[in-house]
Amino acid sequence: MEYIRFGSTGMKVSELCLGTMIFAKKAGWRGYTLGEKDAKKVFKTALDLGINFFDTADVYSKGGCEEVTGKLLGSMANRDEIVVATKVHGAMGDGPNMGGLSRKHILSGIDSSLSRLGMDYVDLFIIHRWDHETTKEEIMEALHDVVKSGKARYIGASSMFAWELAKAQETAQLNGWTKFVSMQNHYNLIYREEEREMIPLCRNDGLAITPWSPLARGFLAGNRHKKGGGTTQRAKNDALSDDFYYNKSDFEILEELIKISKEIDRKPIEIALSWLLSKKEITSPIIGARTPEQLTQLANSRTLQLNDKQLARLEKPYRPKTIAGHFNNVIEAKKMAKIALTNKKNSSRRSNKSSK
Repeated sequence: MEYIRFGSTGMKVSELCLGTMIFAKKAGWRGYTLGEKDAKKVFKTALDLGINFFDTADVYSKGGCEEVTGKLLGSMANRDEIVVATKVHGAMGDGPNMGGLSRKHILSGIDSSLSRLGMDYVDLFIIHRWDHETTKEEIMEALHDVVKSGKARYIGASSMFAWELAKAQETAQLNGWTKFVSMQNHYNLIYREEEREMIPLCRNDGLAITPWSPLARGFLAGNRHKKGGGTTQRAKNDALSDDFYYNKSDFEILEELIKISKEIDRKPIEIALSWLLSKKEITSPIIGARTPEQLTQLANSRTLQLNDKQLARLEKPYRPKTIAGHFNNVIEAKKMAKIALTNKKNSSRRSNKSSK
Protein backbone atom coordinates (compact mmCIF):
# COMPACT_ATOMS: atom_id res chain seq x y z
CA MET A 1 0.00 0.00 0.00
CA GLU A 2 1.30 3.43 -0.92
CA TYR A 3 0.71 6.49 1.23
CA ILE A 4 -0.34 9.83 -0.17
CA ARG A 5 -0.12 13.34 1.18
CA PHE A 6 -3.58 14.42 2.30
CA GLY A 7 -4.20 17.45 0.12
CA SER A 8 -1.94 20.30 1.15
CA THR A 9 -1.53 19.01 4.72
CA GLY A 10 1.50 17.13 6.00
CA MET A 11 -0.58 14.07 6.93
CA LYS A 12 -0.32 10.93 4.80
CA VAL A 13 -3.04 8.36 4.18
CA SER A 14 -3.27 5.04 2.38
CA GLU A 15 -4.41 5.23 -1.23
CA LEU A 16 -7.61 3.47 -0.18
CA CYS A 17 -9.81 4.36 2.79
CA LEU A 18 -11.98 1.78 4.55
CA GLY A 19 -15.53 3.05 4.94
CA THR A 20 -17.10 1.38 7.95
CA MET A 21 -20.79 2.25 7.44
CA ILE A 22 -21.93 -1.36 7.05
CA PHE A 23 -20.62 -2.37 10.48
CA ALA A 24 -22.15 -1.82 13.90
CA LYS A 25 -22.24 -3.34 17.38
CA LYS A 26 -25.28 -5.27 16.21
CA ALA A 27 -26.36 -6.14 12.68
CA GLY A 28 -29.51 -4.74 11.15
CA TRP A 29 -29.31 -1.00 10.41
CA ARG A 30 -30.90 -0.30 7.01
CA GLY A 31 -31.30 -4.05 6.61
CA TYR A 32 -27.75 -4.75 5.45
CA THR A 33 -25.33 -3.92 8.26
CA LEU A 34 -23.11 -6.57 9.83
CA GLY A 35 -22.08 -6.97 13.45
CA GLU A 36 -18.79 -6.71 15.30
CA LYS A 37 -17.70 -10.29 14.60
CA ASP A 38 -17.78 -9.77 10.84
CA ALA A 39 -16.27 -6.31 11.18
CA LYS A 40 -13.24 -7.63 13.06
CA LYS A 41 -12.19 -9.84 10.13
CA VAL A 42 -12.44 -6.96 7.66
CA PHE A 43 -10.58 -4.53 9.93
CA LYS A 44 -7.74 -7.03 10.41
CA THR A 45 -7.47 -7.51 6.65
CA ALA A 46 -7.45 -3.75 6.11
CA LEU A 47 -4.60 -3.26 8.57
CA ASP A 48 -2.68 -6.23 7.10
CA LEU A 49 -3.04 -4.64 3.64
CA GLY A 50 -1.54 -1.42 4.98
CA ILE A 51 -4.74 0.64 5.05
CA ASN A 52 -4.32 3.36 7.69
CA PHE A 53 -7.34 5.52 6.84
CA PHE A 54 -10.78 4.72 8.32
CA ASP A 55 -14.03 6.63 7.76
CA THR A 56 -17.18 6.53 9.88
CA ALA A 57 -19.99 8.90 10.95
CA ASP A 58 -22.18 9.54 13.97
CA VAL A 59 -25.39 8.83 12.05
CA TYR A 60 -24.33 5.34 10.89
CA SER A 61 -26.42 2.95 13.00
CA LYS A 62 -27.09 5.94 15.28
CA GLY A 63 -23.60 5.77 16.78
CA GLY A 64 -23.22 2.00 16.62
CA CYS A 65 -20.73 2.21 13.79
CA GLU A 66 -18.48 4.58 15.72
CA GLU A 67 -18.62 2.25 18.71
CA VAL A 68 -17.44 -0.83 16.82
CA THR A 69 -14.91 1.17 14.79
CA GLY A 70 -13.35 2.66 17.91
CA LYS A 71 -13.34 -0.63 19.79
CA LEU A 72 -11.67 -2.60 16.99
CA LEU A 73 -9.09 0.02 16.09
CA GLY A 74 -8.36 0.54 19.77
CA SER A 75 -7.45 -3.12 20.17
CA MET A 76 -5.83 -3.74 16.79
CA ALA A 77 -3.92 -0.58 15.81
CA ASN A 78 -1.50 2.01 17.14
CA ARG A 79 -3.55 5.23 17.38
CA ASP A 80 -0.66 7.38 16.18
CA GLU A 81 -0.28 5.29 13.04
CA ILE A 82 -3.88 5.47 11.82
CA VAL A 83 -6.09 8.24 10.48
CA VAL A 84 -9.68 8.26 11.71
CA ALA A 85 -12.46 10.39 10.23
CA THR A 86 -16.00 10.87 11.49
CA LYS A 87 -18.85 13.17 10.52
CA VAL A 88 -21.49 15.46 11.97
CA HIS A 89 -24.80 16.78 10.61
CA GLY A 90 -27.25 13.89 10.46
CA ALA A 91 -30.13 13.77 12.95
CA MET A 92 -29.18 11.82 16.06
CA GLY A 93 -32.63 12.12 17.63
CA ASP A 94 -36.06 13.64 17.20
CA GLY A 95 -35.39 16.93 18.99
CA PRO A 96 -34.96 20.24 17.12
CA ASN A 97 -31.27 20.48 18.05
CA MET A 98 -30.28 16.89 17.32
CA GLY A 99 -28.97 17.51 13.80
CA GLY A 100 -27.55 20.14 11.47
CA LEU A 101 -24.49 22.33 11.95
CA SER A 102 -25.44 24.74 14.71
CA ARG A 103 -22.67 25.54 17.15
CA LYS A 104 -24.67 23.61 19.74
CA HIS A 105 -24.85 20.44 17.65
CA ILE A 106 -21.27 20.58 16.35
CA LEU A 107 -19.77 20.90 19.83
CA SER A 108 -22.00 18.25 21.37
CA GLY A 109 -21.50 16.10 18.27
CA ILE A 110 -17.73 15.93 18.54
CA ASP A 111 -17.92 15.07 22.24
CA SER A 112 -20.46 12.32 21.62
CA SER A 113 -18.43 10.88 18.72
CA LEU A 114 -15.22 10.81 20.75
CA SER A 115 -17.04 9.07 23.59
CA ARG A 116 -18.37 6.37 21.26
CA LEU A 117 -15.00 5.97 19.53
CA GLY A 118 -13.16 5.83 22.84
CA MET A 119 -10.64 8.35 21.49
CA ASP A 120 -9.28 11.71 22.63
CA TYR A 121 -9.38 13.14 19.09
CA VAL A 122 -10.22 12.36 15.50
CA ASP A 123 -7.83 13.16 12.70
CA LEU A 124 -10.56 14.46 10.41
CA PHE A 125 -13.92 15.93 11.47
CA ILE A 126 -16.22 16.16 8.46
CA ILE A 127 -19.49 17.98 7.97
CA HIS A 128 -21.68 15.30 6.42
CA ARG A 129 -23.71 17.85 4.46
CA TRP A 130 -24.07 21.64 4.39
CA ASP A 131 -26.65 23.26 6.68
CA HIS A 132 -28.74 25.90 4.92
CA GLU A 133 -30.41 27.00 8.15
CA THR A 134 -27.20 28.00 9.96
CA THR A 135 -24.92 30.86 8.93
CA LYS A 136 -21.56 29.97 7.47
CA GLU A 137 -19.93 32.13 10.17
CA GLU A 138 -21.47 30.05 12.97
CA ILE A 139 -20.51 26.80 11.26
CA MET A 140 -16.91 27.69 10.48
CA GLU A 141 -16.17 29.27 13.88
CA ALA A 142 -17.56 26.21 15.71
CA LEU A 143 -15.43 23.88 13.57
CA HIS A 144 -12.41 26.09 14.21
CA ASP A 145 -13.01 25.81 17.95
CA VAL A 146 -13.17 22.01 17.66
CA VAL A 147 -9.72 22.00 16.08
CA LYS A 148 -8.27 24.51 18.55
CA SER A 149 -9.60 22.44 21.45
CA GLY A 150 -7.50 19.51 20.21
CA LYS A 151 -10.52 17.30 19.52
CA ALA A 152 -9.84 17.18 15.78
CA ARG A 153 -6.63 17.63 13.81
CA TYR A 154 -8.32 18.77 10.59
CA ILE A 155 -11.78 19.51 9.24
CA GLY A 156 -13.30 18.28 6.00
CA ALA A 157 -16.47 18.82 3.98
CA SER A 158 -18.74 16.46 2.08
CA SER A 159 -21.17 16.75 -0.82
CA MET A 160 -22.29 20.33 -1.51
CA PHE A 161 -22.16 22.83 -4.34
CA ALA A 162 -18.74 24.20 -5.26
CA TRP A 163 -19.87 27.77 -4.58
CA GLU A 164 -20.92 26.77 -1.05
CA LEU A 165 -17.48 25.30 -0.37
CA ALA A 166 -15.84 28.43 -1.79
CA LYS A 167 -17.91 30.73 0.44
CA ALA A 168 -17.18 28.62 3.53
CA GLN A 169 -13.45 28.72 2.82
CA GLU A 170 -13.61 32.46 2.22
CA THR A 171 -15.39 32.96 5.55
CA ALA A 172 -12.71 31.00 7.38
CA GLN A 173 -9.94 32.85 5.56
CA LEU A 174 -11.34 36.30 6.39
CA ASN A 175 -11.70 35.47 10.08
CA GLY A 176 -8.48 33.54 10.60
CA TRP A 177 -10.38 30.30 11.25
CA THR A 178 -9.49 26.74 10.26
CA LYS A 179 -10.29 25.90 6.63
CA PHE A 180 -11.46 22.62 5.16
CA VAL A 181 -8.63 20.40 3.94
CA SER A 182 -10.71 17.79 2.12
CA MET A 183 -13.85 17.10 0.12
CA GLN A 184 -15.72 13.80 0.38
CA ASN A 185 -17.91 13.89 -2.70
CA HIS A 186 -20.11 11.63 -4.80
CA TYR A 187 -17.95 10.50 -7.70
CA ASN A 188 -17.70 7.32 -9.73
CA LEU A 189 -17.74 6.00 -13.28
CA ILE A 190 -21.49 6.58 -13.74
CA TYR A 191 -21.75 9.82 -11.73
CA ARG A 192 -19.21 12.39 -12.92
CA GLU A 193 -20.97 15.72 -12.38
CA GLU A 194 -18.27 16.64 -9.86
CA GLU A 195 -15.84 17.05 -12.76
CA ARG A 196 -17.57 20.31 -13.74
CA GLU A 197 -16.81 22.52 -10.73
CA MET A 198 -16.04 20.73 -7.47
CA ILE A 199 -13.00 18.75 -8.54
CA PRO A 200 -11.35 21.70 -10.36
CA LEU A 201 -11.95 23.86 -7.25
CA CYS A 202 -10.38 21.26 -4.96
CA ARG A 203 -7.45 20.81 -7.32
CA ASN A 204 -6.86 24.56 -7.46
CA ASP A 205 -7.09 25.01 -3.68
CA GLY A 206 -5.13 21.90 -2.70
CA LEU A 207 -7.95 19.94 -1.03
CA ALA A 208 -7.77 16.18 -0.71
CA ILE A 209 -10.56 14.37 -2.56
CA THR A 210 -11.97 11.19 -0.99
CA PRO A 211 -14.96 10.07 -3.09
CA TRP A 212 -17.81 8.17 -1.52
CA SER A 213 -19.61 5.39 -3.38
CA PRO A 214 -16.73 4.75 -5.82
CA LEU A 215 -18.57 1.62 -6.98
CA ALA A 216 -21.94 3.40 -7.25
CA ARG A 217 -23.40 1.60 -4.24
CA GLY A 218 -22.59 -1.77 -5.81
CA PHE A 219 -23.97 -0.94 -9.25
CA LEU A 220 -20.53 -1.28 -10.83
CA ALA A 221 -20.20 -4.79 -9.47
CA GLY A 222 -22.83 -5.73 -12.04
CA ASN A 223 -25.41 -7.01 -9.56
CA ARG A 224 -28.23 -4.50 -10.22
CA HIS A 225 -31.26 -4.84 -12.49
CA LYS A 226 -32.48 -2.37 -15.11
CA LYS A 227 -35.81 -2.08 -13.31
CA GLY A 228 -34.08 -1.20 -10.04
CA GLY A 229 -32.84 -3.21 -7.08
CA GLY A 230 -30.71 -6.31 -7.28
CA THR A 231 -29.76 -9.61 -5.69
CA THR A 232 -27.57 -8.51 -2.79
CA GLN A 233 -28.90 -7.61 0.64
CA ARG A 234 -27.82 -3.99 0.16
CA ALA A 235 -29.39 -3.78 -3.30
CA LYS A 236 -32.70 -4.93 -1.83
CA ASN A 237 -32.59 -2.33 0.95
CA ASP A 238 -30.92 0.66 -0.74
CA ALA A 239 -33.62 3.01 -2.02
CA LEU A 240 -31.05 5.76 -2.70
CA SER A 241 -29.57 3.77 -5.58
CA ASP A 242 -32.90 3.86 -7.39
CA ASP A 243 -32.79 7.66 -7.27
CA PHE A 244 -29.09 8.00 -8.19
CA TYR A 245 -28.58 5.45 -10.94
CA TYR A 246 -30.28 3.10 -13.45
CA ASN A 247 -30.23 5.47 -16.44
CA LYS A 248 -29.81 3.97 -19.90
CA SER A 249 -26.27 5.34 -20.14
CA ASP A 250 -25.43 3.78 -16.75
CA PHE A 251 -26.07 0.32 -18.15
CA GLU A 252 -24.18 1.15 -21.34
CA ILE A 253 -21.16 2.00 -19.19
CA LEU A 254 -21.67 -1.17 -17.16
CA GLU A 255 -21.79 -3.26 -20.33
CA GLU A 256 -18.47 -1.77 -21.49
CA LEU A 257 -17.04 -2.34 -18.03
CA ILE A 258 -17.99 -6.02 -18.16
CA LYS A 259 -16.58 -6.39 -21.68
CA ILE A 260 -13.21 -5.03 -20.57
CA SER A 261 -13.26 -7.21 -17.46
CA LYS A 262 -13.61 -10.29 -19.62
CA GLU A 263 -10.91 -9.12 -22.03
CA ILE A 264 -8.30 -8.65 -19.31
CA ASP A 265 -9.62 -11.23 -16.83
CA ARG A 266 -10.19 -8.81 -13.96
CA LYS A 267 -13.30 -8.21 -11.87
CA PRO A 268 -15.61 -5.30 -12.83
CA ILE A 269 -15.10 -3.68 -9.42
CA GLU A 270 -11.33 -3.73 -9.92
CA ILE A 271 -11.71 -1.93 -13.24
CA ALA A 272 -14.17 0.62 -11.85
CA LEU A 273 -11.86 1.44 -8.95
CA SER A 274 -8.80 1.49 -11.22
CA TRP A 275 -10.57 4.07 -13.39
CA LEU A 276 -11.10 6.27 -10.34
CA LEU A 277 -7.51 5.85 -9.17
CA SER A 278 -6.32 6.92 -12.64
CA LYS A 279 -7.60 10.43 -11.85
CA LYS A 280 -4.64 12.37 -10.46
CA GLU A 281 -6.89 14.58 -8.32
CA ILE A 282 -8.20 11.65 -6.29
CA THR A 283 -6.51 11.12 -2.94
CA SER A 284 -8.19 8.09 -1.40
CA PRO A 285 -11.56 6.60 -2.44
CA ILE A 286 -13.74 5.33 0.41
CA ILE A 287 -14.36 1.64 -0.17
CA GLY A 288 -16.69 -0.67 1.71
CA ALA A 289 -16.36 -4.44 2.01
CA ARG A 290 -18.48 -7.10 3.69
CA THR A 291 -15.72 -9.73 3.73
CA PRO A 292 -11.91 -9.90 3.79
CA GLU A 293 -12.06 -11.43 0.31
CA GLN A 294 -13.98 -8.45 -1.09
CA LEU A 295 -11.54 -6.03 0.50
CA THR A 296 -8.53 -7.89 -0.90
CA GLN A 297 -10.12 -7.87 -4.34
CA LEU A 298 -10.68 -4.12 -4.16
CA ALA A 299 -7.09 -3.60 -3.05
CA ASN A 300 -5.97 -5.54 -6.14
CA SER A 301 -7.28 -2.68 -8.29
CA ARG A 302 -4.11 -0.79 -7.36
CA THR A 303 -2.11 -3.22 -9.51
CA LEU A 304 -4.24 -2.57 -12.58
CA GLN A 305 -3.40 0.27 -14.93
CA LEU A 306 -5.92 0.80 -17.69
CA ASN A 307 -4.63 2.11 -21.01
CA ASP A 308 -5.95 5.22 -22.75
CA LYS A 309 -8.23 3.26 -25.08
CA GLN A 310 -9.82 1.37 -22.21
CA LEU A 311 -10.37 4.58 -20.25
CA ALA A 312 -11.95 6.21 -23.30
CA ARG A 313 -14.27 3.24 -23.83
CA LEU A 314 -15.48 3.50 -20.23
CA GLU A 315 -16.06 7.23 -20.40
CA LYS A 316 -17.65 7.57 -23.84
CA PRO A 317 -21.23 6.47 -22.96
CA TYR A 318 -21.57 8.95 -20.08
CA ARG A 319 -24.43 11.44 -20.23
CA PRO A 320 -25.04 14.44 -17.92
CA LYS A 321 -27.10 13.71 -14.82
CA THR A 322 -29.27 15.51 -12.32
CA ILE A 323 -27.29 16.45 -9.20
CA ALA A 324 -27.48 13.50 -6.82
CA GLY A 325 -26.10 12.84 -3.38
CA HIS A 326 -26.79 16.17 -1.75
CA PHE A 327 -29.45 18.01 -3.70
CA ASN A 328 -32.78 16.70 -4.94
CA ASN A 329 -33.93 19.29 -7.46
CA VAL A 330 -37.56 19.16 -6.35
CA ILE A 331 -37.49 18.36 -2.64
CA GLU A 332 -34.40 20.39 -1.76
CA ALA A 333 -35.44 23.37 -3.86
CA LYS A 334 -38.77 23.54 -2.01
CA LYS A 335 -37.01 23.11 1.32
CA MET A 336 -34.50 25.88 0.59
CA ALA A 337 -37.26 28.18 -0.65
CA LYS A 338 -39.18 27.58 2.58
CA ILE A 339 -36.08 28.31 4.66
CA ALA A 340 -35.40 31.50 2.69
CA LEU A 341 -38.99 32.63 3.20
CA THR A 342 -38.82 31.90 6.93
CA ASN A 343 -35.53 33.79 7.25
CA LYS A 344 -37.02 36.73 5.35
CA LYS A 345 -40.05 36.82 7.66
CA ASN A 346 -37.86 36.59 10.77
CA SER A 347 -35.65 39.37 9.46
CA SER A 348 -38.70 41.51 8.78
CA ARG A 349 -40.02 40.92 12.29
CA ARG A 350 -36.67 41.88 13.83
CA SER A 351 -36.58 45.02 11.68
CA ASN A 352 -40.08 46.01 12.74
CA LYS A 353 -39.26 45.47 16.41
CA SER A 354 -36.11 47.57 16.18
CA SER A 355 -37.96 50.39 14.43
CA LYS A 356 -40.50 50.50 17.24
